[in-house]
Amino acid sequence: MFKQIKQKYDLTWITKIAEIGQTEWDALAKPLPTPFLEWAWLNNLETSGSATARTGWQPCHLIVWRHGRLVAAAPLYVKGHSYGEFVFDSQWADLSYRLGVEYYPKLLGMTPFTPAVGYRFLMSPEEDEAEITEIMLSEIDRFCDRNKLSGCNFLFVDPDWREIIENHGYSAWLHHSYIWSNLDFESFDDYLGMFTSNQRKNIKRERKAVNKAELSMKVFTGEEIPSHLFPLIYRFYRSTCDKFYWGSKYLTKRFFEQLYPDYAHRVLLAAAYTEDDEVNPVGMSFCLRKDDILYGRYWGCLEEYNALHFEACYYKPIEWAIQHGIQTFDPGAGGSHKKRRGFPATPNYSLHRFRDRRMSKVLRNYIGEINDMEQQQIDAINNELPFNKQEIKFDI
Repeated sequence: MFKQIKQKYDLTWITKIAEIGQTEWDALAKPLPTPFLEWAWLNNLETSGSATARTGWQPCHLIVWRHGRLVAAAPLYVKGHSYGEFVFDSQWADLSYRLGVEYYPKLLGMTPFTPAVGYRFLMSPEEDEAEITEIMLSEIDRFCDRNKLSGCNFLFVDPDWREIIENHGYSAWLHHSYIWSNLDFESFDDYLGMFTSNQRKNIKRERKAVNKAELSMKVFTGEEIPSHLFPLIYRFYRSTCDKFYWGSKYLTKRFFEQLYPDYAHRVLLAAAYTEDDEVNPVGMSFCLRKDDILYGRYWGCLEEYNALHFEACYYKPIEWAIQHGIQTFDPGAGGSHKKRRGFPATPNYSLHRFRDRRMSKVLRNYIGEINDMEQQQIDAINNELPFNKQEIKFDI
């Protein structure tokens, strides 16, 4: 740990979040919409061995104190690769190589392995946000210079925070996620009503396939989740990674085990059971909830069942979301098949600043064109949504 005095604030870099008390940290994090900046989630990533220097995610968090009181924090990581970021920056790494500039290591602000919008600096509402933000960004610049990092990148940023950081010289890069919005649905049938006739039939057919397989679906949340299901989440997660996403098994078994009991209040599980075994599910999706937002994270199955993925990851969570007043459902990364189930392409942004002047110049000169192309892709995707009413509009 080292410390620098800057005006009335003390700035400290720490290498593990456990150096800050949970109560102090969460006083800044819990008012935010995202659950992924809360102490328990970030600390679990570190103590479980998931986000560590060994895995290429060296925690290096910037902390701001005033008279010994925590007033701001930035969860940051020194990265030696781009795995687990879900913002695919290979073109910038390639450009860096062509210019003879080292792209790694780099400094990254995001929740590891979590492509969910909401990253920002944590800030006490009693402080001058503009002043502290400027101090923190200046210190980040000095940190990158001292440690010869290629620059700083903030991914999946809070929309309101983006403009603030852009005003400090960061370039915004447009991407998209697939996000479901609750259009005042009162039932699952209301949700089905927005689709064309063919797509309604398709969704009903997929749900019937799960019933025909004699599977029953159960949704568990918070304290009602049986404790033995938490280690099983890793088993399903590992199964999916091994089948489809080689090299993407970022989280350890210990991470999922440590969600219980302190983080169980955020967890939602949609589990599929056979008639022969109502204790151990054959498939399960893992979601998180905070206020009126639901986040889909992982899923897996031990046996293949027709359409079980759609039921566990989309239909059952949507049905539950409607019943419990959820307004937004982010089902997780990837999968163009989401658009056929009511998840429009929705913009999100990352923010970037390179130390090398040539890299910075290329970024500034071409990011507008890159973003225009991405917006065209978003528009094309949403023009093909299988909705039966032109007046249906999503806030995207």
